[in-house]
Amino acid sequence: MVTVVDTVATAKPKLRHPEKAHRPDQDSGLRKPDWIRVRAPVSKGYRETNAIVQSHNLVTVCGEAGCPNIGECWDKKHASFMILGEICTRACAFCNVTTGRPGAIDPDEPKNVADAVAQMGLNHVVITSVDRDDLDDGGAQHFVDVIHAIRARSPGTTVEVLTPDFLRKDGALEMVVAARPDVFNHNLETVASNYLTVRPGARYFHSIRLLQRVKELDPTMFTKSGIMVGLGESRNEVLQLMDDLRTADVDFLTIGQYLQPTKKHHKVMAYVTPDEFASYEAAAYSKGFLMVSASPLTRSSHHAGEDFEKLRAARARKLAAAE
Repeated sequence: MVTVVDTVATAKPKLRHPEKAHRPDQDSGLRKPDWIRVRAPVSKGYRETNAIVQSHNLVTVCGEAGCPNIGECWDKKHASFMILGEICTRACAFCNVTTGRPGAIDPDEPKNVADAVAQMGLNHVVITSVDRDDLDDGGAQHFVDVIHAIRARSPGTTVEVLTPDFLRKDGALEMVVAARPDVFNHNLETVASNYLTVRPGARYFHSIRLLQRVKELDPTMFTKSGIMVGLGESRNEVLQLMDDLRTADVDFLTIGQYLQPTKKHHKVMAYVTPDEFASYEAAAYSKGFLMVSASPLTRSSHHAGEDFEKLRAARARKLAAAE
């Protein structure tokens, strides 16, 4: 799941204070460095976005996951929507979303999301979800319904999906790709050696193959993936992950600092410095990614709209250079 301003549409609002939900080094033994600190959200724009979220019965991953960028993004009325409820069927060691048995899908959710997108006047929207291993299609049809609802209400809005891995859900990926989102994002979250402890319900090479399959189904569709660092990975493992993603022809890579949500979650093993992030960014560009965002506060949907425009421009330049 992941990672940037992600907003979740469900039938039941949560009246919590998302800016207070993130306490990253409470059990890591490491002091949070100055470069990872952000101010609590208090702006007028933040309050207006929060009001829209609440009025449409939406729950935010910004609050659930304690995203450090919530103040900046909500102030600009940037939001991403997480569908299929607020309860995940998996228990990843990095994620603060509740694990359990999900309820029924809200049939009004596509309309609620589309209404919120229109009211906020979004040029670009991100649609993500919890894992729904309990559903035959993993929630793929609901992704399709939300995409269609947004397009019907706001035809000028570009749509980015951040999907689960649809593990053992035959035909699910194909359904979502057929709905033609502008960007297909699926996060690897961490390097392969960490999967058993950090992302035990997932399979590293299945996720790589999923991203590769998107390009086989629609070579024109932009693909994207993101990871967190500070989970005990080595630099060589991150570089290998980049190579694996480029083998799958992924266009856009995001890299951000892992922050520990609660004491029960995986510890922060290291705070990666801004210089190290800059080095990762340079390495990723050298491997052929069209777009790279790497910084301590980078999250999967952070600046997604602006980055989509840059992504389109980068592809145009690449095609022009090849002519």
